[in-house]
Amino acid sequence: MSIRNKYEAELNTVFNKLITMCRYVEIAIEKSINSLVHRDKVLAKEVIKEDKGVDNLEHEIEQDCLRILLMEQPVASDFRDVSAALKMITDLERIADQAADISELTFQFGDAEFIKEPVHIITMAKLAGEMVKDSVQSYINRDVELARSLDARDERVDELFIVIKNELVELIKKNGDNADQAILFMMIAKYIERIGDHAVNIGEWVEYAITGYHKMAD
Repeated sequence: MSIRNKYEAELNTVFNKLITMCRYVEIAIEKSINSLVHRDKVLAKEVIKEDKGVDNLEHEIEQDCLRILLMEQPVASDFRDVSAALKMITDLERIADQAADISELTFQFGDAEFIKEPVHIITMAKLAGEMVKDSVQSYINRDVELARSLDARDERVDELFIVIKNELVELIKKNGDNADQAILFMMIAKYIERIGDHAVNIGEWVEYAITGYHKMAD
């Protein structure tokens, strides 16, 4: 096998594992919100337990990327692809951690009735999950426009965060007993906002892989 063919085979392995890791992360986000909405403690425990699988994939991909970098005479585009992948898996791993954190918070609600149904949190999580999926797809498909679209989509996630915060503040003003749950909902919304931020980070690294440009360099 030629050096070029070997590079391509190794990069394809990284791409496939990234897709798998992304899918695990998407499922973790979905499960964490469902565990909250349906007060499903079994599902919450699954998310926390399955976070280890994402950690393992991060380690595997990191090893694969380092193997590629140690090959002789990597060209610039290969170097950017591998560097971007190394950055992306860090963001994906953190997203999985945040999904696990959301699941851990669901236990703190106990069996008490919600002070408010988490409608906006559900919408926010759906948007963030779609952003994560598209961020990795933009890398696999080398779609720079899709990667760039994530920044604008994140603004909607941020807007929902503000709506949730304002609603929770009003609930506390009406009744101080709402404070404990309001804090939990606020923390969950903040984790989702961070998931959106991580998706934007991935998109920026995708742009770097494709064009050689990264915002951090400005």
